[in-house]
Amino acid sequence: MNPFPPSSLHFLVVVFVFAMGWLTHPMQALTVESDFEGASVRVMHVDAGSQTVQFMPGGDPKRGWPCWWCFRVEGLDPRKPLTLQLHASDLPMPQANGVPSNKPLSADWAMPLRASFSPDGKSWKKTPLGVRAEAVMTYTFPVEGTSVLVAWGPPFTPSSAAELVRRVADSSAAAEERELCKSREGRTVPMLRVCEGDRVEARRFGIWVQARQHAWESGASWVCQGFTEWLMSDESNALWLRQHAEIYIVPIMDIDNTATGNGGKEALPQDHNRDWTEKPNWNEVAAAQTHIREFVKEGRMDVFLDLHNPGAKDTKAFFYALPDELVKEPMLGNRKRLFSLSRSEVGSVMPMMDGPKYDGPKYHPLWRQMSGTWVTMNGNPHTVAVCLETPWNIEQSTVEGYKAVGAKLGVAVQRYLEEGPKKE
Repeated sequence: MNPFPPSSLHFLVVVFVFAMGWLTHPMQALTVESDFEGASVRVMHVDAGSQTVQFMPGGDPKRGWPCWWCFRVEGLDPRKPLTLQLHASDLPMPQANGVPSNKPLSADWAMPLRASFSPDGKSWKKTPLGVRAEAVMTYTFPVEGTSVLVAWGPPFTPSSAAELVRRVADSSAAAEERELCKSREGRTVPMLRVCEGDRVEARRFGIWVQARQHAWESGASWVCQGFTEWLMSDESNALWLRQHAEIYIVPIMDIDNTATGNGGKEALPQDHNRDWTEKPNWNEVAAAQTHIREFVKEGRMDVFLDLHNPGAKDTKAFFYALPDELVKEPMLGNRKRLFSLSRSEVGSVMPMMDGPKYDGPKYHPLWRQMSGTWVTMNGNPHTVAVCLETPWNIEQSTVEGYKAVGAKLGVAVQRYLEEGPKKE
């Protein structure tokens, strides 16, 4: 006689199978990995049971703001969400705004409203809105597998820059892969030169586009990639620009800090965008100056674009530029035209301010050593040299959103040059 009714037997079988599942798939150790390019993290505590990682941004404050973070979590149970508890860095900064300091960096810079995550390092998504309690931000989101990459924003590494430059150069005779220079730590700084058709160089507009003078501002490199991919597209205005201009593109200027996961901004002795002097500390700045001087010597330093990301509370794209009173005609009028065209084009894909913000003497004690100032002061009378800041803390701050900004910036530059900058 069977001591168990059929329903009880069914229940026991289910329990047995469920238990065997746990035995054959034991809980993995939850680990944090950061032994790869661009990674940065200070792990505080890992709890496998609740699938929670408590951490701070990594990075050496002497090498810039410790706000960038990027790491991989392994050993995940995909049936449970992952929780990240981000604490502000407690390391004192050696300097702030060019003067000595011993205070930690504000938590705002390290804590996007939504973090970025990816199962494969190729496609990046945003987490739901984080929950902030004073200096701790908590992100909770579902995972699809046993491993996930998490980051402050979608990473763009030196390998990404090399792949972009090589891919474009391999796909078109109009593009040439070059090396801007070797960095202080011996890394190659990838650069792309684009020039199509038989128009002599002396009759071409000169354009210089660079990104990432501050290593943590990864969105700037994605804007640069969007500009580059648009430039090499079949669109008629992109074709016109390739045939009427000589364009240099540097996706990452601060290559060393980007590779090592350091912030770059306010690095010692100064960051790349405070290094534009007659004797720069950084090899990338010195090499860029050499190319720009050649354009100036030939009277065709037409457009200089420096791509950045701004502060956490900036929700619209905008240009930084020298105050109007420090700029003469025809430079001033040319600049206003490019601003207007950019508002029309970029504003169609991302919110953009009606006018620029001004740097100059009131912005930073080293304002004369910033790239836009240096190019303005050392360029041709008609040169337009500006910095585009693309927000990183809004819903559109994605790979796709950044690239759309870069493409529309390219359209604005083409329209400006086709209309003809004033030179007298």
